[in-house]
Amino acid sequence: MGRNSPKTNVKNTLQTSSVGSGSQNGVAKGEMNENIEMRRKLPPRSPTQTSDFSLDNSPLTPQTPTSNTSFLELPRQDRRNFMLLVLLYFLQGVPMGLAGGSVPFLLKSHLSYGQIGIFTLASYPYSLKLLWSPIVDAVWSPIVGRRKSWILPIQLCSGFGMLYMGGRAEKMMIAAGAADGSGVWTFTWWWFFLVFLCATQDIAVDGWALTLISTPNLSYASTAQTVGLTAGSFLSYTVFLAFNSPDFANRYFRTIPSDQGAMTLGGYLTFWGWAYLFVTLALAVLKREERTRDRDGIAKVYKSMLGVLKLKNIQSIIIIHLIAKIGFQANENVTNLKLLDKGFSKEDMALTVLIDFPFEITLGYYAGRWSTANPPIHVWCWAFIGRLVAAVLAQVTVMMFPKDGVETWYLMTVIASHIFSTFTSTVMFVAISAFHAKIADPVIGGTYMTLLATVSNLGGTFPKFFILIFVDFFTKATCISPSSDTKSSVTSPFSCVLEAEKHRCINGGGVCKIERDGYYITNVICVIVGVVSFWTYIRPAAMKLQALKLDAWRLGGAESGRR
Repeated sequence: MGRNSPKTNVKNTLQTSSVGSGSQNGVAKGEMNENIEMRRKLPPRSPTQTSDFSLDNSPLTPQTPTSNTSFLELPRQDRRNFMLLVLLYFLQGVPMGLAGGSVPFLLKSHLSYGQIGIFTLASYPYSLKLLWSPIVDAVWSPIVGRRKSWILPIQLCSGFGMLYMGGRAEKMMIAAGAADGSGVWTFTWWWFFLVFLCATQDIAVDGWALTLISTPNLSYASTAQTVGLTAGSFLSYTVFLAFNSPDFANRYFRTIPSDQGAMTLGGYLTFWGWAYLFVTLALAVLKREERTRDRDGIAKVYKSMLGVLKLKNIQSIIIIHLIAKIGFQANENVTNLKLLDKGFSKEDMALTVLIDFPFEITLGYYAGRWSTANPPIHVWCWAFIGRLVAAVLAQVTVMMFPKDGVETWYLMTVIASHIFSTFTSTVMFVAISAFHAKIADPVIGGTYMTLLATVSNLGGTFPKFFILIFVDFFTKATCISPSSDTKSSVTSPFSCVLEAEKHRCINGGGVCKIERDGYYITNVICVIVGVVSFWTYIRPAAMKLQALKLDAWRLGGAESGRR
């Protein structure tokens, strides 16, 4: 029942010398931020002197190592660059929070579960950006700057893309659900393009973060990413969802009720499209990038990744990552949609996520401590079991939905179920990130961590499409006329599983009767698969990997399978 929005990238606190990014969930959610940056070279810093106003007009950052430096004690240059990084990461979080969080909820009134599954393909670029990250590192213009060569044009494209979609968002959603729902592919490709741009920008910003912040204070780079991505995703998921709700707007902002929310998807995209363009212009004019001649070789990085993939232990952990999250997929990708389908308001859903948010942050801290004090795989396995229990409790919560509408006790039940699901998910995320940090070869630590994080993220992304398809496949719903003497235009029963057919049934005066709910069947299958795979393969294999010596994970170390 976890939210689909980018998660806070807790793994970055485990390695202060590398910056990662991810998902959604956010926001969105995730499901979005498992994006540890690849190996970077830290070019020497040189003072910049100018009498003009500039973001760079400050003393040279001292390089004396410090420990536990508070933000106010940071050099002025680091503070400015920290705020710049927060802004850039925040901009990335805005469209990611929409794609992984809010938009699927908005589409539910237009599309069936299977058609929403098609839309989830839009989040794939964030899970696959490892494939082109070496290109972003190696190809750039020395005139513009290594990172700005990518950030400036990508933000321009993102801004114009959001402006284009902002003027057509509502029409595109209606077109996506029209007829047989085939229009969802057009809508999906636009969001795929936007997420691809965000993922590519993320690679460039991650690399820039390692040179913007001085080496002694480099941990603040990961802090900037956590703050920025989380805030952007939170705004686009929780805040936007609340303001988009007519009930929320009528209750708190209007004296005359309306069937429209205080904020529309089109208006929101248009605002942030202009914001993207403004920030891009300011970045181009006010911020200079240090010149460097260092270039990472594309072939060398790809060769390193191939070498890591050849390790038998890496192949084992990849298999674990690809199948480990199947047991939770129906809960984390369908439960919230099913609640909305039953009558749970978007306002209450936004309230649930809002209350869940501080718990996620707090629990992430304690999960990190548990993973440090205990073997991370042990913590991960316990959280795995808890996550399966959360999937069962979520289904029970949906089955308990009151016939007379949502009451306080039920809202509290949903919130409690949501928090427990988030708790187990966060513990698993932090624990496996701690294990990744432990086994990563320091010689190619960035490439190693990026590979592991990408596979872990992919394991939670690729099943979404199939799970939502299965919900429609197992569902049996028939449109019937309420009585023989009604004025209903429904003359004969027909299937109303698809959202378009459901609307045709209701608009024609019929009743869409659900004879078999595919959500329950799909969730039970997922949980069974999760239980069987955990006890027969995942747990034994994970425990075996944890018992290996570090040499078994090194490219130039001992034989990969040796204890």
